[in-house]
Amino acid sequence: MKLFLTRIVLKLEHFRQWLIAQLAFGFMNFLKLFPADSAIRFADWLTRKIGPHTSRHKLMLFNLRNAFPEKGEAELKEIALASWGNMGRLAAEYVFLDRLFDFDPERTGPGRVEVSGIPIFLDLRDNPRPFIVFTAHTGNFELLPVSSAAFGLHVTVLFRPPNNPYVAQKVFDFRSARMGKLVPSHAGSAFALARQLEAGQGVGVLVDQKFRKGLKTTFFGLDTKTNPLLPKLVRQFNCEVYPARCIRLAGNRYRLEIEPKLDMPRDEKGNLDLTATAQMLNDKVESWVREYPAQWLWYHDRWKVKHEVLK
Repeated sequence: MKLFLTRIVLKLEHFRQWLIAQLAFGFMNFLKLFPADSAIRFADWLTRKIGPHTSRHKLMLFNLRNAFPEKGEAELKEIALASWGNMGRLAAEYVFLDRLFDFDPERTGPGRVEVSGIPIFLDLRDNPRPFIVFTAHTGNFELLPVSSAAFGLHVTVLFRPPNNPYVAQKVFDFRSARMGKLVPSHAGSAFALARQLEAGQGVGVLVDQKFRKGLKTTFFGLDTKTNPLLPKLVRQFNCEVYPARCIRLAGNRYRLEIEPKLDMPRDEKGNLDLTATAQMLNDKVESWVREYPAQWLWYHDRWKVKHEVLK
């Protein structure tokens, strides 16, 4: 009897995940009926309406209050609403990702996408060597590997698949066709990235996700754990590290930036300081978020407080 009930529960869970996936796919197919700009604006409007009624909105505001104690409640609520709009835009932009990246160095007038740091792109492409590019969940971070591929710079990207297996497969297929080689985040992902660096190639990682067993660091002055993967790869391969980000501009436009390589912190013996490196990553991401706070995904449980906030 217990085994029978377990099977029923599992089937119901699979059905729930399948249904959620179909709703998500249906929404994206609906957006395809409209021009890109109209669909993006609609998704922004819709998520601003729905988001504040979800449990994650409470977590958003809690995170914002802790990160910006100097800001008033009205301003924090406006940032939270804009962050929901950013998430809606991100979903809609997925549908039109092929059409959004229109950067052309020969164009005389402005396009939808502008790129800063082109000489760095070209240097990495024309002088192959192991390197790591890191970014955060800010702006449309999905455009960064698309732009890299457009420059002929093929980077192996580490990504965390969605928990829903139906959505995860669809997302993986979509990303693979547009972003090059992908490595799903799991127990063996570090070895896959290490092989790419060993072969003299580049990898890309997101560094602003929570990590239960990470290095003790701070983010916005608050204690948090940071994934040691990037510092450990740098220690092993002594590779260069480049920050990169996407900034949303007015009129559904984007600026993609790759910054000069970072000087890695080392101890008195000249060895890479893992914790200081992780802190440096956090400080870089924090500077980006402070500049454009509404473009970061504040619903992430970066400080592992969700259970306290939502209980």
